[in-house]
Amino acid sequence: MNFISNKYFVNLNREETVKYLLIEKHIKKLIDTNKIEDGEKLPSIREMAEFLNVNKITVVNAYKRLQAEGYAAQKIGSGTYAKKRDINKNFSREYSKVLKKISSDEVKNYIDFTGETPSGEFFQISFFKSVLNEVLDRDGSSALICQESLGYDGLRNSISDVFWNGNIDKDDILIVSGAQQGIDVVSKAILNTNDTVIVEKPTYSGALSVFKWRRTEIIETPIEKDGINIDNLEKILKKNKVKCFYTMSYFQNPTGISYSNEKKRQILRLADIYDFYIIEDDYLSELIYDDSIKYSSFKSLDSSDRVVYIKSFSKIFLPGIRIGYLIPPKKFKESIQNSKINTDISTSSLMQRALDLYIRKGLWRSYINDLTVVYKRRYVYMKKCIDKYLKNQVEFVEPGGGLHFYLKINQNIVIDSIELFRKSKNRRVLITPGTLFYKVPSEGKKYFKIGFSHVDEKNIESGIQILSELIIM
Repeated sequence: MNFISNKYFVNLNREETVKYLLIEKHIKKLIDTNKIEDGEKLPSIREMAEFLNVNKITVVNAYKRLQAEGYAAQKIGSGTYAKKRDINKNFSREYSKVLKKISSDEVKNYIDFTGETPSGEFFQISFFKSVLNEVLDRDGSSALICQESLGYDGLRNSISDVFWNGNIDKDDILIVSGAQQGIDVVSKAILNTNDTVIVEKPTYSGALSVFKWRRTEIIETPIEKDGINIDNLEKILKKNKVKCFYTMSYFQNPTGISYSNEKKRQILRLADIYDFYIIEDDYLSELIYDDSIKYSSFKSLDSSDRVVYIKSFSKIFLPGIRIGYLIPPKKFKESIQNSKINTDISTSSLMQRALDLYIRKGLWRSYINDLTVVYKRRYVYMKKCIDKYLKNQVEFVEPGGGLHFYLKINQNIVIDSIELFRKSKNRRVLITPGTLFYKVPSEGKKYFKIGFSHVDEKNIESGIQILSELIIM
């Protein structure tokens, strides 16, 4: 409490403006500059009021504001204590503002490692244009006017035939506007306030936001090289009544991890035993570069109808078309369908019909095959550059597919991912800090994600060289 006689407070009682705001401002400055240490007890209200020659109510108001802004915590019967604010908690807003500020024209002047969808340069515009024209010639105004609440019948048939070999009934398929809406629709239908949801640690920030908005109890479980730790999962299940487990089965965002079939089966077995449901976000599973990785979703292994399967075409196809689909368990089919209808009635009829025809003509398979060749080359090159320039600075697990790498800064290096983001932005390189993927943001301060979907080989090398320079500065 020695700071009570600190010179920073000397002129407070001479000011004519609102005094409690000045007290708050000065204490915040002292905490931010470590003049007051985290956890240090602040003077009592009486002591502070006497020292500054102000009314006790003035000090009470100042302390209340400090608590409201996360700079102080009150312990009943003990007093008020300084609290070092976690700057990571507010970083998501800063990150979002930076990306919004950099317009589509300006981003060309950056090496953008933040992209999460394929670049438009590889999309076969002429083919899609011809498909759109064919749909309009075939269906006329119906392509623009008709709205089917569950989705266009033809597209649901195509999904069943092409992606599920007819093993999923088209009436069990619900068309949604991308994976994010799918997660939101499912959450509204089956999750209530205080329900418990298990998520991977770290996990997709969009899913975390949805679960927080639903006021669920979120429990994280660390992810390993082939999926979450099963023993840890079962410990959680024994202690908690869990409603859902949210997972990204392939090239998980952000870690890039894919689940082994053995772990999928173990989790499905536990879902039966402990009566919970699996929300499977099938993310970028089309882009497999490592031949040892074989595709087999949780849903395809599910014999007890425990999986809510969500797939987005927007992630791998055109983000602008905003189309995805989900397959719910029979138990939640009606409630999930109603949740979707209450959200936006229907997804674009024209785009659904165009996508259906695109799939039927075999253009989808052709596009994915071409995309895999291009991105495998970039994947291999980015790994080579990481090994060359960041070898002694980071560690990582090779994902074997997808569109990004998740890197951990070595513990002996001082810089964290937020500082690296800010410094690299000034050098016109954009990265995604790991703090965005954790329930407690500070746990991701040593991690960052770099993607290669919007960056050619020349810029991949230049960008990683710059990151290497900044990490060791």
